[in-house]
Parts: sequence; C-alpha cells; structure tokens
Amino acid sequence: MDVLVVEDDAETREYLKSELNGVGFRVSVAGSLLQAQETMATNSFDVIVLDRLLPDGDGINFIERIRLQGVTIPVLVLSALGEVRHRVDGLRAGGDDYLIKPFDVIELAARLEVLVRRVASAPATSIQVGDLFIDILGQRVVRAGKEIRLQPREFKLLEYLAQQRDQVVTRTMLLEAVWGLTFDPQTNVVDVHISRLRNKLDSGFDSPLLHTVRGQGYRLAETA
Repeated sequence: MDVLVVEDDAETREYLKSELNGVGFRVSVAGSLLQAQETMATNSFDVIVLDRLLPDGDGINFIERIRLQGVTIPVLVLSALGEVRHRVDGLRAGGDDYLIKPFDVIELAARLEVLVRRVASAPATSIQVGDLFIDILGQRVVRAGKEIRLQPREFKLLEYLAQQRDQVVTRTMLLEAVWGLTFDPQTNVVDVHISRLRNKLDSGFDSPLLHTVRGQGYRLAETA
C-alpha cells in the first residue's frame, strides 16, 4: 500500500514514515501542500495522510481543490484541531476520515487499511481518464477543473466509452449500449452525438481524449 504523508513538522513526519514502513506501508512524505501536489503528479498513492495547518495553506482547502480536479484517493486528515466543527469541516471538504493528534500509530494504520479496503470493494462511482473526471452517481463531468455540462444521452455515451477506456468501441456496440438498438437504423445518430461530445470534451484543451479509429469506431484515451 502506497501512502503519502503530508506533514510540516519534520520529527512527526519522520516518525510516521518509520512507523508506517514498519507495518508494511510504502511511505512518501511532503512538508507542504506544494510538495504534495508535485509528488502526486509523478507518483500513484492508495491513500493520503494530511495535516491541516501547513506552511502554505490549510489542508482542507487542498482536499477541496484535488476533489474538484477529480482526484478520488482517500484522504485521512491528521490534525491537532479536534473540535466537532473541525472534524465536520474536514469530512464535508471531501476527507474520508479524521484522526486527532496525539494519536496511536496502530489505530492510524488500521484506519488507513479500512479506507483502502473500502475503495477496493466499492462499486465504481467515478471514472478518471487523464484529466477527465466522470462522477457516475452525480452525473457530473469535470476536465482540468472545468465542469462540462452534458445532455443525458451524451453522458450515457461518455460513460460507456469511459468504461471501455483505451479500447475501440464500434458503432454497433454504441447503438446497443446507449440507444438499446440491436440493429443499425441506417442513420448518423452515433456520429452526431460523438461530434457533439467531442466538441464539449476536447474544445479548448491541448490534447484530445475522444479519438476516431478509421474504419473501426471510437476510443476514449489519453493518447491517440
């Protein structure tokens, strides 16, 4: 299990790294929100342990920001701010758990294991493709922090493409999955909806996500 510990106090940071390594976690550390963001850009983590009072901001604002960006990694807030309102603020911002300092590292490890198990066993409620975040339950789509509004059919089309991410999807597959048709109505309904969806997803962004595979179909992927 890969853990990112974001803590500005060097002694606490090294203690957490040593203790969590000792019970089988692979631990990376950051002393600020900026360092955390840079580390997350080049590494994948199963869970984040986040202090609140950091030199470059409040950890709560960091959670809100990464959730808006579509980051779904579970976050445990570890803080000396232990009043009910502090815990509520952390959870409402998108935190998954809140542990008050001082703490027992055995309890911390157990809470981290529970968070990761919960994510692994839960049915997918969101899909991430590059900088595109799809909230299936809330029917929201966000790319690079910008919300994209889709019509119900467009969302269903995107959801299906995302579920088959990196794979070529034929027109026949789309007609059956999105329109419930087991025959080709000999119309351009798929092409029209793909065109509309592509315009909303890729217009104004540097790299396209929705690709046409000539003679085969379509593919949602980071690279062509």
